[in-house]
Amino acid sequence: MSKLWVIVADQSKARIFTVDDPHGALLEVDNLVHPQARDREQALTSDRPGRSFDSKGQGRHAMGASVEPGKQETIRFAKQIAEHVQAAHNEGRCNRLLLVAGPPLLGLLRENLKKVSGLKITEIEKNLGKYDAVEIRGHLPKRL
Repeated sequence: MSKLWVIVADQSKARIFTVDDPHGALLEVDNLVHPQARDREQALTSDRPGRSFDSKGQGRHAMGASVEPGKQETIRFAKQIAEHVQAAHNEGRCNRLLLVAGPPLLGLLRENLKKVSGLKITEIEKNLGKYDAVEIRGHLPKRL
């Protein structure tokens, strides 16, 4: 029998559901929380950017971060979700996955889940994290 997980995620929370019947209701079995993603940019940085000298002349300028702190937290959370799915797949608890997330997070999850072999993944590009299980089910295909 297929072991389907439905993961509904946003930048700070991922809810994991299963379905007993392909037409049935979602049953929440787990969730992952990443509160750092909700922190303000100011709280995520330790101090002002460093300063650097120009290679020629006497000019100085601020050095910027290559990735914004908020985006970095989303990257970390996507990796955490992927590791959780990988462990469940290795233990035989999940062999099909339906990912429901907004575009930025969905792309990061896709990238992190590429290495999980043998896992069939379907994606729905929607932000449904604020809804309850019944409302989420209404946005999903009738047969899962």
